[in-house]
Amino acid sequence: MSEPKAATKPHLEYENVLSGSSKQIAQFDTHDKTPLQKFQHFLHSSPAAVPLIVLILSVAIFGAVLGSKFFSPFALTLIFQQVAITGIVGAAQTLVILTAGIDLSVGAIMVLSSVIMGQLAVHHGVPGPLAVLCGFAVGGICGYINGFLVARIKLPPFIVTLGMWQIVLASNFLYSANETIRSQDLVTSAPILQYFGESIRFGGAVLTYGVIALGVLVAIMWYVLNNTAWGRHLYAVGDDPDAAELAGVNVKRMLISVYTLSGLICALAGWAMIGRIGSVSPTAGQFANIESITAVVIGGMSLFGGRGSILGMLFGALIVGVFQLGLRMAGTDPQWTYMLIGVLIIAAVAIDQWIRKVAG
Repeated sequence: MSEPKAATKPHLEYENVLSGSSKQIAQFDTHDKTPLQKFQHFLHSSPAAVPLIVLILSVAIFGAVLGSKFFSPFALTLIFQQVAITGIVGAAQTLVILTAGIDLSVGAIMVLSSVIMGQLAVHHGVPGPLAVLCGFAVGGICGYINGFLVARIKLPPFIVTLGMWQIVLASNFLYSANETIRSQDLVTSAPILQYFGESIRFGGAVLTYGVIALGVLVAIMWYVLNNTAWGRHLYAVGDDPDAAELAGVNVKRMLISVYTLSGLICALAGWAMIGRIGSVSPTAGQFANIESITAVVIGGMSLFGGRGSILGMLFGALIVGVFQLGLRMAGTDPQWTYMLIGVLIIAAVAIDQWIRKVAG
C-alpha cells in the first residue's frame, strides 16, 4: 500500500517544480520594462522610425540655418527630384537586402536597360514603347540570372552580383560604343523615353513624373510587403531560410522572383534616368549601386535580412538629398556631404546592432 504513495510523491513534486518555474517565467516575462527598453522595442518593431526622426531633425536644422529659402516649395520638391533615381534603385536593393543578400549590379543593370531603350529606338528604328519593353526584358533577364545563381547554384550574392556588375558594365560599353544619344535625337525618334522628365507644377512646387513614379512604386511595394503572402514569405526567407523552408515556403523560387523583380525595377530606374538627364549616356549612374545601399542602410534596413521597411529606404534617400541640397545652399565644400553621409552610415549600422542585441 505504501508503494503507490511513494510512486506518486515524486510525480507531485515534479508538477510543483514545473508549476513553480512557470510562475517564475510568467513573472519574468511580465516585468515592467524601463523607458529605454520600451524605446528599443519600439524601434525594433518600427524600422522606419529612426530614419524618419533623423529626416525631421535634418530638415529642421537646415531650415533654421538657411531660413525660408530652404523651406520654399521649389527647394523641397527639388530634393525629391534629386533622389528619384536613387529611390527607385533603392527599392530594388531593398528587396534583395531583405533576403539577407546584396546586389552590386543594380546600377549597371539600370544603365544597360536605358542604353538598350535608346539604341533600339534611335539607331534601329524600333518603336518607342517596344524599345522600353526590350529594356525591361534585359533588366529582368539580368535579375533572373542573379537569382538563379544565388538560389540554384548556391553562390554568394556578393560574388554573383559583383561579377554581374562587371559583365553588364562591359556589355554596356561594347554595345553602345560609349556613345551618348542626344536629347534632340530622342525627341525625334522616341519622345516616350523622356516621359519621366516631364513635370507638373503646383505654384512654386515642381514634381516630375519620375518623382510620382517613385511614390507609386513605394506605395505598391509597401502594400505588397505588408499585406500579401509573398511579402510575408520574403521577410521569412530573410529572417531564417531554413525555418521558412520547413514552413512550406519555396525559398529558391522566392529568391529568383526577388532578383528578377529587382532587375525589372532597375529597368524602370533606367527609363526614369533618361527623363531626368534628357539623354542616354552609358556613363550615367555609375554610383547608383553605392547610393542605393546608402539609402537602404541609412533607412534602417538590417543587412542581416528579415527586418526593414520600404518607407525607411525612402526616408534614407531623402536624408541624403536634404544633406546634399542643404550643404550646397550653405556654400560648403561638397566633401562635407560625403563625410556626414559616411558618419550616418556607420551610425545606422551601429543602431541596428544595438536594436537587434537588446530587442531581438
